Amino acid sequence: MSELRRRMLEDLRLGGYSYRTEEAYISAVEAFTKYHNKSPALCGREEVRSWALHLQAKGLAPSSVRTHLSGVQFFYKHTLGRPEVVADLPLPKVRRKLPVVLSDGEVFALLDALETPRMRMFFALIYATGLRLREACTLETRDIHKDRGVLHVRHGKGGKERFVTLSDRLYMLLRAYYAEVRPTPPWLFAGKNGKALHPDVPTKAMVVARRAAQIDKRVSAHTLRHSFATHLLEQGTDLRVIQVLLGHSSIRTTTMYTHVSSKLIASVQSPLDVLRKSKRRKRRATSTD
Repeated sequence: MSELRRRMLEDLRLGGYSYRTEEAYISAVEAFTKYHNKSPALCGREEVRSWALHLQAKGLAPSSVRTHLSGVQFFYKHTLGRPEVVADLPLPKVRRKLPVVLSDGEVFALLDALETPRMRMFFALIYATGLRLREACTLETRDIHKDRGVLHVRHGKGGKERFVTLSDRLYMLLRAYYAEVRPTPPWLFAGKNGKALHPDVPTKAMVVARRAAQIDKRVSAHTLRHSFATHLLEQGTDLRVIQVLLGHSSIRTTTMYTHVSSKLIASVQSPLDVLRKSKRRKRRATSTD
């Protein structure tokens, strides 16, 4: 389906979808095509339905099933212009899990366990700025603006640009890294081929570091992004500011960090305590009278 694949890819890029979503959606349509062994242009509502039941029967997680079906849904709606095929396609509900957050000590241990200066700098930068994995991979040397105290994120999710904070400490670490590693322009973290660093490289490095640091939690680059947001919230940073730094389109996405901040939750005064204090005051007032 080379021609249909090309058209779908164009539609995804016109819609501003991320590279990761492009890969997932195209892979979903390819799997759909392979399952029915014919062009998806010749398939209809029943073929989509039978494939959805097949995915569930395989025991895939609801999130994976939803991604597969969303890819096929996009294909019929936008590339083929046949929205009626997927108009009543139910997408499985995905239970939203709270993100994993590391403590200060775990962040230090994890960064210390990384084997190379490049990977230590890469993940220190993610923790210091809250960048996504691919955003950090495509960061350019010209994106560092010391005079303004910001980093320019040119390749954000969905093609959106933004600025994130550049602290004095982070700038000092970047200068030391640049002097030692001498990255290949224009990339701050270039791969061996001179292109932007492939996400698989830091992903594999993180697996090794997690084991070396003996951290039992499921840890990824996104875990450091979650930790960045949660730790900022615990320091008193306004939720709207955190939203801008993370590049969230909706504040609703950012509010999930209020559910994982143990410090914020522990600092809330229980109404039971207020009730007890009120009762004591009334007793004192009565005894005085």
